Amino acid sequence: MTAFAAVDLGASSGRVVVGRVGPGSLSLVECFRFANVPVEVQGTLHWDILALYDGMLDGLGAAVREAPALVSVGIDSWGVDYGLLDSAGRLLGNPVHYRDRRTEGVLADLLVDTPAELLYATTGIQLLAINTIVQLVAATGQPQLRHARTLLLIPDLMSYWLTGEIGAEITNASTTQLLDIETSDWARKLMARVGIDAALFPVVRRPGEPAGRLLPDVRRRVGLSRGVGVTVVGSHDTASAVLAVPAANERFAYISCGTWSLVGVELDRPVLSEEGRLANFTNEAGVDGTIRYLRNVMGLWLLQESLRTWAAAGLPADLPTLLRDAAGVSAFSAMVDPDDATFLPPGDMPSRIAAYCRASGQTPPQSQAATVRCILDSLALAYRSAVGDAGRLSGTIVEVVHIVGGGVRNGLLCQLTADACGLPVIAGPVEAAALGNILVQAQSAGAIDGDLDQMRRLSRLTQELRRFEPHGDQQPFEAAAQLLQGWR
Repeated sequence: MTAFAAVDLGASSGRVVVGRVGPGSLSLVECFRFANVPVEVQGTLHWDILALYDGMLDGLGAAVREAPALVSVGIDSWGVDYGLLDSAGRLLGNPVHYRDRRTEGVLADLLVDTPAELLYATTGIQLLAINTIVQLVAATGQPQLRHARTLLLIPDLMSYWLTGEIGAEITNASTTQLLDIETSDWARKLMARVGIDAALFPVVRRPGEPAGRLLPDVRRRVGLSRGVGVTVVGSHDTASAVLAVPAANERFAYISCGTWSLVGVELDRPVLSEEGRLANFTNEAGVDGTIRYLRNVMGLWLLQESLRTWAAAGLPADLPTLLRDAAGVSAFSAMVDPDDATFLPPGDMPSRIAAYCRASGQTPPQSQAATVRCILDSLALAYRSAVGDAGRLSGTIVEVVHIVGGGVRNGLLCQLTADACGLPVIAGPVEAAALGNILVQAQSAGAIDGDLDQMRRLSRLTQELRRFEPHGDQQPFEAAAQLLQGWR
């Protein structure tokens, strides 16, 4: 058995997982988990990046104690956000959170001089206010950006602090809307057009390549007396999660279900059609040269913020109890569009849901359980739409839907998704991003002899999976979907 450490940074928490890989075997042990709590300072929402780095080092120390013969480390996280370094390689300030309000209205301004069609034809990425291109346009003229010499996305920044080596991993780079989808290199002409300095962006790296070796001070901190390498993995957590999908063939759709839900299919080539652009589908780089053709759905953020709001108000916020009670609430008693802009910032989500319902002529949910059911019904409808559109636009026949990530634990959501899509749902693995991270490291080290199919076969044979069969007819879902579409 060969041991690897996966650093998996999520929007609400980080974790360090040790994976042991041998012939026909793969096991994961979570060694350390730490909170990821954004901090608002003078009206700007930041990531507490030094706290995340410190948590990562504590986690790597725990990983070394769990597996002293650790072979390598890999890092994955969310996309689009970045840190800026000065000419000496020092961080110029805490990275700004993608949910910060600085990008409000900026996308519309960007599109005045840069047509949406050009952006899509160049990058294949859907229009989102959180994209790095929009964040950088919003930061134009600010002192940090003027003094910056290097831009590193979050996992690349963490890797740089561990190794002293700079690079930009391709799956995360593709989320910036600044990577050329055809050349797999930075879209320098586009950068020049929108006033972004292409010199900020380092060379593009690919999963499986070496990222450097742990620096001496890092080794001392984590308890290592020998050199250990950092391996480039699919550093966008969705890329790692999709790699871990335990699919038996190519006729599948996936839902990487966490704070965000990424819903789509895996392709060999991007789909750059006008219909796909208008449907807000994105072509993100995947592991092993694949394309993640997907749509972003707001995801479990609505449920997470509702639980936080209720807990802060002293109301019951036990999720298993709320899910049990929500299962008894009538379907489609209330619905929302989870991707409506009103749900993007942090805040009182139950009140926003109620306001949306009143504005659309619905009776707002009358209990916490009804609010939970509203969220889950709405997500299932969004998944239904995205799965159907992904298959239709890409010409993919979808026979099964794989749900991976934290949403696997939500049995009610998994069943509703099967019912809404009219397809079997296979739920698992839960720690898909960490698993995909480990799989790339293992392949790079020679502990797995095979390609993407072999990695998925190992996931399928070793991970706990649950199957949900659809029941009932599709007519209620079709009617609900049409009603919801009329409110958009």
